[in-house]
Amino acid sequence: MSVNRQDSNLIDFSPPSSGTSTPISRHSYAYPQSQSQPRSPPPQTSPNSGGSYIGSAVLGLWRRFSSLEAPTSPPSGTTTPPSHTALYNANSEPALPGDGINGPFIPPSRPPGRSASPRGLPSLEPLTLRGYRGDTGADERLLARGVAEEIRTFLPERLKIAEDWRLVYSLYQDGSSLGTLYKLCDEYRGRRVGFVLVVRDGKDGTFGAYLTEAPHPAASYYGTGECFLWRASLHAPLPPPPSADTTNINFRTTTIASPTASTASTFPPHDDRQPATQQQQTLAPGITDPSTNKLKPSSLPPPQPPAQSIRFQNFAYTGANDYCIFCESKFLSVGGGGGGTYGLWLNDGLSRGHSAPCDTFGNQPLSDEGEKFDVLGVELWVVGSG
Repeated sequence: MSVNRQDSNLIDFSPPSSGTSTPISRHSYAYPQSQSQPRSPPPQTSPNSGGSYIGSAVLGLWRRFSSLEAPTSPPSGTTTPPSHTALYNANSEPALPGDGINGPFIPPSRPPGRSASPRGLPSLEPLTLRGYRGDTGADERLLARGVAEEIRTFLPERLKIAEDWRLVYSLYQDGSSLGTLYKLCDEYRGRRVGFVLVVRDGKDGTFGAYLTEAPHPAASYYGTGECFLWRASLHAPLPPPPSADTTNINFRTTTIASPTASTASTFPPHDDRQPATQQQQTLAPGITDPSTNKLKPSSLPPPQPPAQSIRFQNFAYTGANDYCIFCESKFLSVGGGGGGTYGLWLNDGLSRGHSAPCDTFGNQPLSDEGEKFDVLGVELWVVGSG
């Protein structure tokens, strides 16, 4: 490469040749005649723009781009080091059809000896209701296990797994006082637990509410949208249809009564007016002992009481307002709005109640007695207390 000595700012971009070099004027460039397609020259530089430094930089960029456009193969016998891209592709796994990029993802087959995961979620453990005293009769226990399981399905997910429900307050065990209920709930305030309120009215109807906070007197409403109202009614099972086989049912029905009472009323002891064989035929098999001709306990299993069907209704939070829980020393209420009505309201003596449609839960009156009802029992259960 030759440079015109008359002006040091001018550079000759022509390749070196064996002949004499041709100087380049200030406004023209010389290109080699042997090239089939001339390349575009670098931009023109002014004499006052940096001298030979700018010219050298432009020349280096031009040579670099030229080498990229027309790569040359390495000489024979030499190896070219692999690029970073080639090394990355060599270490990575090849993309297969169905990998999510080249096609729909196809999961790999299950290895032998490994069982598939269960499709459904594991079932919850049965509930345990704790807190009833031994002297509390069955008719004084308001919350049945079946009703508790129905309430459980509408609880928040964090409380569904709780297996133990503890009785905080019972009208039969602790007296009919709203102040006592508030006092027994103080230890649970501020904890992430739930409360199930159960009420029994004068017609033995069972209903109540789920509360997200412990009931306590406050100057305003509290609670969250997880609160809801509920009611449940127990119904006797329907009789079997005419086409059902009722042979065993009739037989078991006749053996429910005490055999001694039936025979004593019909045939008194030592009565010879009827043969013993006829007495044995009127009784169920296995009632009398042929050797002694005396009654013995029946070998049949004791009859099971018929299962009752539960009709459960849940009234969830509608979002119309935030009137979830409001309590004072004189009353306890759940839900409000709609002209000053309450979804559930109890007085301080827990003897009278009120239930009407409200905007908070969009419920119906919970009691079959009407909007006003008598209170026969109240219970409050805590869920998730550990």
